[in-house]
Amino acid sequence: MEILKEADYKEYEEFVTSSPKGHFCQSIMWGKVKSAWKFEAVIERNKEGKIIGSIGILIRKVPMLPYSIMYAPRGPVCDVNNKDVLKALFEGVKLLAKKYNAYIFRIDPDVKSDNKEFIGYMKELGFKLKENSKTFDAIQPRYVFRLNIEGKSEDEVMKMFSSKTRYNIRVALKHNVTVKIGSKEDLPIFHNIMVETGLRDNFITRPLSYFMRMADILGNHMRLYMAYYNNIPIAGTIAIHYGDKVWYLYGASSNSYRNVMPNYLLQWEMIRWAVSLGCRIYDFRGVSGIVDESHPLYGLYRFKKGFNGEFTEFTGEMSYIFKPAVNTFVNFGEKLYKKYAKVMYKLKNKGKKAEE
Repeated sequence: MEILKEADYKEYEEFVTSSPKGHFCQSIMWGKVKSAWKFEAVIERNKEGKIIGSIGILIRKVPMLPYSIMYAPRGPVCDVNNKDVLKALFEGVKLLAKKYNAYIFRIDPDVKSDNKEFIGYMKELGFKLKENSKTFDAIQPRYVFRLNIEGKSEDEVMKMFSSKTRYNIRVALKHNVTVKIGSKEDLPIFHNIMVETGLRDNFITRPLSYFMRMADILGNHMRLYMAYYNNIPIAGTIAIHYGDKVWYLYGASSNSYRNVMPNYLLQWEMIRWAVSLGCRIYDFRGVSGIVDESHPLYGLYRFKKGFNGEFTEFTGEMSYIFKPAVNTFVNFGEKLYKKYAKVMYKLKNKGKKAEE
């Protein structure tokens, strides 16, 4: 077990990129995007000196307290049924926890919920599983749709979609909706539509500076797609390519012209990108685990389901708590802050829209 050194960054990135469990959230690049956090990583090598396991960790100090939080999004990257590797990586995590005085360590691994062996071993190591998490109440979504496109042509992938989804893609094309690959200069337009979406659907959006930083750091790994109707920008998405996968990361749509189905065409263009790259998986990201037509998030589920990806449930968020009393105190403070932040966000952005 080793704590990753800068001299090994290239080797680390090559390992994560090539691994079936590789994820952009485990990349050094993503650590740079998350500028409020410090990035560290633990690696495990075999007898030949080759990396066989890794876990990239984001570390952030709690404001006004002498403690830190540690979080490994979609880590670890390894054979998740290899207990020796998992144990070695966690020993490295403990060393970093001492170094940064961490009160908690969180993971939300790329492991399906039916892997009882992995879940059982993580519990043996002392991790607690976040139970009954059905909606977007964790950092990463527990439920996603994933489309296996390995070795398939565009025509073969299109045939996988439901007839209604194929129809809606044709509706967009019939109405002459056009999709263009945007540049960094188009991000302010995308962000304005994103704010409009957040106010409509009741979620807080990232500041424009965050998307600008993503573009600067991720480069060709990131694509902005913008949909236009009569030369008016009406919707946009951001996709990330890393290793053998493309992820649909952010989406925004105007309150106007939703009847011309730009979101279906945007998805198709991102999937086409994944096919052209020879990817194995196109990941639609999060949906609610409550599959009920009366649920407010059912529309999102129905939209993504139409592309006929695999409805995937991950194990969910797991935590190792180093300092229980601190954890209780910080959790209470976080809940109060989130409520306050949501109210202030709505007031601020509704005011901006009124001025416009």
